[in-house]
Amino acid sequence: MTSRWSVPVLPAAALGFLLVGLAARFIPDLAAWSLPVWTLGLWLTGGPLILRTLRGVWRGQLAADLVASLAILVAIILREPAAGLLVALMQSGGEELERRAERRASRAVRELEDAAPQVVHRLSAPGSVIDVAVAEVEIGDRLLVRPGEMLPCDGVVLDGESELDTARITGEPMPVAVAAGDRVQSGAINRHGALTIEASARPGESLYARIVELVRTAQASKAPLQRIADRWAVWFTPLTVAVCAVAWAVSGDPVRVLAVLVVATPCPLILATPVAIIGGINRAARQHIVIRHGGALEALASIDTVVFDKTGTLTIGQPEVTGLDPVGDLTADQLLRLAAAVEQGSGHSLARTTVAAATRRGLKLPVVSQVVEAPGRGVRGEVEGRVVVVGTLSLLREQAPGAVAALELAQGSQRGLQAFVAEDGRAAGIISYADRVRPNAAEIVAGLPALGVRRILMLSGDQSANAATIGREVGIAEVSGDLLPEEKVSRIQALLQAGRTVLMVGDGTNDAPALSTAQVGVALAGHGGGIAAESADVVLLEDDLRGIPAALAIGRDTMRIARQSLGVGLGLSAIAMAVAAMGHIPPTTGALLQEGVDIAVILNALRATRGA
Repeated sequence: MTSRWSVPVLPAAALGFLLVGLAARFIPDLAAWSLPVWTLGLWLTGGPLILRTLRGVWRGQLAADLVASLAILVAIILREPAAGLLVALMQSGGEELERRAERRASRAVRELEDAAPQVVHRLSAPGSVIDVAVAEVEIGDRLLVRPGEMLPCDGVVLDGESELDTARITGEPMPVAVAAGDRVQSGAINRHGALTIEASARPGESLYARIVELVRTAQASKAPLQRIADRWAVWFTPLTVAVCAVAWAVSGDPVRVLAVLVVATPCPLILATPVAIIGGINRAARQHIVIRHGGALEALASIDTVVFDKTGTLTIGQPEVTGLDPVGDLTADQLLRLAAAVEQGSGHSLARTTVAAATRRGLKLPVVSQVVEAPGRGVRGEVEGRVVVVGTLSLLREQAPGAVAALELAQGSQRGLQAFVAEDGRAAGIISYADRVRPNAAEIVAGLPALGVRRILMLSGDQSANAATIGREVGIAEVSGDLLPEEKVSRIQALLQAGRTVLMVGDGTNDAPALSTAQVGVALAGHGGGIAAESADVVLLEDDLRGIPAALAIGRDTMRIARQSLGVGLGLSAIAMAVAAMGHIPPTTGALLQEGVDIAVILNALRATRGA
């Protein structure tokens, strides 16, 4: 019953009964009906509010609506339905505002589960493939994973060569080459050749299933923030009861008690925060920041620890050509032109990066012919009568062995993501790639302490050395790499247990559990897409880290204004309580007076919309 009456029917019903009873009062033939109409309305609208409050008190929750429910109950007992209806209207109306501010329907777990394969191809005999439900896979089963399919379980490659897109697991954009003997993990996408793997874990116990469970567990166990209104109610409610007790002891008049309760009805508590929160959410939306519920906006005001993912968050998320080291007589442009010409015939992401770099330099690429691609290793083709090979050293050992020694010498101690180039069997040079730090990342990180952030960390699935390099570049001292999603969650849980208020910034599926675990998860929608965004409390629609300090500032401004509104509103209510306790304010007048206080509170809280 209560859930049906909560919103939006309850405030509409309270207002309707008030207006109908008021209209009847001014019509001579219907005047006698105004009291029954108000009484019926009070029972129907006040009853559910009282029941809900009683359930909260039974669970030990001293919330802001306790005084309002007491006022409604006393109005029923003393047969003052008009005053009680006004309180019911204010109480239910405030709850409707808060519900609208906090409404959220996350689909993160469902999207993760829907992305997982439901059917797998099991090899029952050489050359015999049977499609079975993923739940039927057992350890030791041999499975065929075709191009474009997700690996259903952890395992070992028995046959085939390909590249795996592991972004869902590690967050790293570069595909990983795999061949027979390599261990693979569920959640990776097979990009090129067919693979035969042997299951080393059941699908439900593999890495991708653990990611799904991490998101589910984090969202279910995430403690709800105590509303600021409920924190203020801890002292305001006992104060109200004490004033009522004094009024009763001095006068013995129960109407005075009702008058005190009516003017003490904490509408500033009920209205100030949700109105300010709606204003703050609207202000953020104008800056292309989606704050998904009011609790996140409250939490933004007290964040003291910010945790960043690396790839796609502090970095652009796509590798770029960062070095051209020609060998022999070639220039850097000539090396890039040769490599890009061959890479035109490849579907590899690094190939597209190479071609894009040549285009930006204004190089005119010749036509390539006789292209042969080795998935995950490189490509060979004929360019202007010369055979050009671009790829890994292992590929060049097979197709241009005479070039390897010179390329290894040129490589020296340099490591990282590199492509080696040979021309007609001779060394041509080395092309280096790296993910580029966002232009404003260091500036954003440096500005966070001014917004109350005392600790900044980076948690990355990339190699520790790469993570440390990016950390130094953006000014983050606490850096951890080689982390799986569950390890990121453990680090954040440790921060929470230490009493930190944590904001996590990420962009990919692998970040979803951590985003769900932190008090506030912030997703960059430009990279990670639906699952990361659905797991987050705040979504930056523009692919720009400047949304993070903007969101923190909006949170702090909004809650400052909300606290101002609370202070002013409760101060005025306290004065009215004293006057009502002396018998100078009747209940209905007190309810109308409280409406005036509400208007003042709302007008002040609306300042959060413009950030004044």
